[in-house]
Amino acid sequence: MTEETPGFEEKPDVPSGATPDDAESKAAPQEGAAPAGDGAADPGLVAQLDQVRTALGERTADLQRLQAEYQNYRRRVERDRITVKEIAIANLLTELLPVIDDIGRAREHGELVGGFKSVAESLETVAAKMGLQAFGKEGEPFDPTIHEALMHSYAPDVTETTCVAILQPGYRIGERTIRPARVAVAEPQPGAQAVKEESAEAADDKESGGPDEG
Repeated sequence: MTEETPGFEEKPDVPSGATPDDAESKAAPQEGAAPAGDGAADPGLVAQLDQVRTALGERTADLQRLQAEYQNYRRRVERDRITVKEIAIANLLTELLPVIDDIGRAREHGELVGGFKSVAESLETVAAKMGLQAFGKEGEPFDPTIHEALMHSYAPDVTETTCVAILQPGYRIGERTIRPARVAVAEPQPGAQAVKEESAEAADDKESGGPDEG
């Protein structure tokens, strides 16, 4: 029998040139090392992940489509609200046009005086704030889209169909015509254009000394 030296513990064999720490690191298993056979991903887990991604894409597309539909709905409601407002204002002002016509006639005859004048001017101011605009002037070309011809005549001093008198002004709100201007129109005198052209040619010949003589 051999006597053991007190306090002496056996240690694993260490190759020459290596430290005791190297031997301990080889003996201890590496932390975090994956067990054998777990290197490949689970096919079932991959399929489930693909399903989740597909469902997420579908829900995102549904949300985007719903948001676009809501924005279109808001724009449509706002557009309809503005249209209804414009129609209501146009209907109201159309009913007031006879009163405004009476005010204009009273002004032309010098009868717009006193308290009636203040009320009339206040009404005209309110109508203007609501967008009412009068149109129609003497001398402007006749336009059947905004003019209504009540009288017709011929005149030698016009070169096209012209409004020679405004019998009743027209009114519009923005681009919407709520009443055409009622006018008297004059057309060029038949044959007047030919006479003017002949007179112009004669004047030109006279200024140039007449045709060349042979």
